[in-house]
Amino acid sequence: MKILVTGGAGFIGSNFVRHVLAESDHTVTVLDKLTYAGNRASLDGLPEDRFSFVRGDIADADLVDGLFSAHDAVVHFAAESHNDNSLDDPRPFLETNIIGTYTLLEAARRHDTRFHHISTDEVYGDLELDDPARFTEQTPYNPSSPYSSTKAGSDLLVRAWVRSFGVQATISNCSNNYGPYQHVEKFIPRQITNVLRGARPKLYGSGENVRDWIHADDHSSAVLRILERGRLGETYLIGADGERNNKDVVELILQGLGQPADAYDLVTDRPGHDLRYAIDSSKLRRELGWSPRFADFAAGLSDTIAWYRDNEAWWAPQKDATEARYLEQGQ
Repeated sequence: MKILVTGGAGFIGSNFVRHVLAESDHTVTVLDKLTYAGNRASLDGLPEDRFSFVRGDIADADLVDGLFSAHDAVVHFAAESHNDNSLDDPRPFLETNIIGTYTLLEAARRHDTRFHHISTDEVYGDLELDDPARFTEQTPYNPSSPYSSTKAGSDLLVRAWVRSFGVQATISNCSNNYGPYQHVEKFIPRQITNVLRGARPKLYGSGENVRDWIHADDHSSAVLRILERGRLGETYLIGADGERNNKDVVELILQGLGQPADAYDLVTDRPGHDLRYAIDSSKLRRELGWSPRFADFAAGLSDTIAWYRDNEAWWAPQKDATEARYLEQGQ
C-alpha cells in the first residue's frame, strides 16, 4: 500500500513510520505541520525510495485532497495531545483534533480511502485506583480535559462518517505510550532527561495515579495489524497490561540510572488529574492475533532509558525551553 501518515514526525507517528518501513513492503508519505511536538529529525535515515515528507496542516483541505488522491490508506496520528497544554489553551486542540479530523474524513469520503484513526484511552475518563475493571470497546465515553474531550469528539466524527457516508474506517484507542523520540514534556522522557542532567524528577500529587503503559513499537505493530486485517467500522483497544503508578515508574527510572529510588520531589497536582487508566485489549488479541513484544514494562523502560542516554543530540534542543515553561507553571 501507499500509506499517508498524518503527524508522522511526532512521537508515536514516527515510531509507526519506522515500523512500517522495517516490517512491510508499504511506502509511506508523512504529512506533518511540524509544530513544537513534531521533529523532522525523528525521521532521519529512512529509505528515500519508500519514504517522503510533506510539511502541511491537516486542516488544509486542498493539500489533504491532493494527498488522499495519491494514497491507498491514511493513518491519522496528528493531534494536539498534551493535557497540561490543553488546560492552558484549549483552542489548538479544537482546531487540530476536531476540524483537522473533519477535513481528513471529508477527503476519505470523496476518494473512498481506507482510513485508520488513532485515539486514546483518555476518552473513557478514569477508573478508581481499587477498581478491578478495565476499559473495553463498550465503555461509555467520559472525557475530563479539553484534550480528551476533543479526542472523544474526533472519534465520534469517525463513527458518524462510517455510518452516514460509508467511509472505510477503523479506530484504535491506546493506553499511554513510551519509547524513543518522545518529546521531553511528557512524563517518562521528562524524568529520564532530568536525571541525566542532574535534576530531581517531579511527581504530581502523591504519585499514586496509575497509567497503563505500552511501548511505541508495540502500538505500531498493533496499528499495522488493524490497518491490514481489521474489520471496517470497528474499534480496537490497544494495551500491553502495563499498569504502573507514577511513583513506581519514577523509582524504576532512578534505579535504571544508578540513583536512589527516593530522589524525587512532589509538586501540586494538576486540575482534573485522572486517577487510573487500564486497557482490555482482548478483542485485538483474539480477532487479529496481536501480542506485544515488550510485555515486561521494566524491560521496555530500560530500553527507553538507554535510547535517551545515547541520543542527547535529539532531545537537548527542546529540553531548556520545556523546563522554562514548566518553571513558569510552578511544575
